[in-house]
Amino acid sequence: MSKKLIEIEHPGIMLKEDFLDDLGIKPGTFARAIGVDRTAVKNIIEGKRAITAHMALRFGLYFNMSSGFWLNLQKDYELRTAKRERFTELEKTIQPFEAVHG
Repeated sequence: MSKKLIEIEHPGIMLKEDFLDDLGIKPGTFARAIGVDRTAVKNIIEGKRAITAHMALRFGLYFNMSSGFWLNLQKDYELRTAKRERFTELEKTIQPFEAVHG
């Protein structure tokens, strides 16, 4: 059975478009406000770097929202990426566990 996977964008795209751009915050200003190098933020918004737990804490504090929101976006992105890249191959080689009922 073929499962169609929904394509999602890197969470850095959401950070840039839905937060920084919408609020009129420049990436460098944001980086200074959360105490990180501008390159770190640039790499996240370009999809070259993951949002780590430490970054999620900083984002959550800055935007006054759940840090888990940012971390969950990253984990969801990584899982969907892994499924897109390897699911079919793994599905062919891994046999599901079947409990013996007796």
